Amino acid sequence: MTMKRQRQPLYQALAGLTLLAAAGSAAAIQSRYNLAPPVTQVAREIDGLHTMMLIICGLIFVAVFGVMFYSIWKHRKSKGAVPADFHESTKVEVIWTVVPFIIVIIMALPATKTVVAMKDTTNADITIKATGYQWKWGYDYLKGEGEGISFLSALSTPRDQIDGGNDAARKANTTYLIEVDNEMVVPVDKKIRIITTANDVIHAWMVPAFGVKQDAIPGFVRDTWFRAEKIGTYRGQCAELCGRDHAFMPIVVRVVSAEDYSKWVADKKKAMAAKADDPTKEWTQADLMQRGAQVYAANCQACHQANGQGLKPAFPALDGSAVVASKGDQIAILLNGKNAMPAWKQLSDVELAAVATYTKNSWSNKHGIVQPSEFKAARK
Repeated sequence: MTMKRQRQPLYQALAGLTLLAAAGSAAAIQSRYNLAPPVTQVAREIDGLHTMMLIICGLIFVAVFGVMFYSIWKHRKSKGAVPADFHESTKVEVIWTVVPFIIVIIMALPATKTVVAMKDTTNADITIKATGYQWKWGYDYLKGEGEGISFLSALSTPRDQIDGGNDAARKANTTYLIEVDNEMVVPVDKKIRIITTANDVIHAWMVPAFGVKQDAIPGFVRDTWFRAEKIGTYRGQCAELCGRDHAFMPIVVRVVSAEDYSKWVADKKKAMAAKADDPTKEWTQADLMQRGAQVYAANCQACHQANGQGLKPAFPALDGSAVVASKGDQIAILLNGKNAMPAWKQLSDVELAAVATYTKNSWSNKHGIVQPSEFKAARK
């Protein structure tokens, strides 16, 4: 009776710990030791396949090593074991051929079904093109509600947290390195087709909670899809090593209700219309410098540095640069790229003119201004 009473609290404690562990695992946004909690049917199937194959592999491990260690112990020399004298066994060879074949079939059938489902991008409600750049994502809503919306999405974690100047803020930031300035927004329970490509090197668009990972390859178009079943914010990252700032290329998708999505589309289109610039307008140097400082901080500063000294040899200094001094050379390299420098055609003519003017008149440079109309003419 006493032993039973002593064991009861132990059993209760173990049960409590098991429930807490399960709850914590389900509630975690990203698990260190397991897959992210799935919010799509495909992600659930992937999670189920992962669990099934882990169990099968675990059973095989236990069986194989169990037999091996039992044989070592049972037939040890100290017990006078004498090895059997035979050359082969047809029965054993048939068994160890047929059994693995059956196991592979058991694993392959549900896996094939899931892979086929992953590739079925037909009948999408919304189609979005995701373009990888070093080191940000560009999103273009091509079809469905929101058609015509386009924007860039870049890491928004402050540089002082990344460079170690503000450790307290970094430790308090729960979305450190997985936050962006412009989130992709999609409606819940709608099939979203993602078309991936890249501007410079190979990237990969991956959101674990959706069960999605698709390479983005320059000059090629690939596609994938998801249907999020739960409202929330889901995070991923570029999953293909793509250069110096590969770790600073997060993906954030905000899933909202149909009503909130329609409101977001309306607000986004109004904001895009308000920000639309006339490339034929003549801008003053002060206006271009102000705009250029923002474009430089968002797109150029990580490589060429705030002081314009760059990271040699891949990213040369802009302070005192002959390319910056030459209007034609600077326009050409901004539009077409060169070596490690990617092309920046995705920026508007006004943004390009602003950043060109900013670099021409910052630090020790004094080289005049570039008008948006000059970039518009150079694109032709």
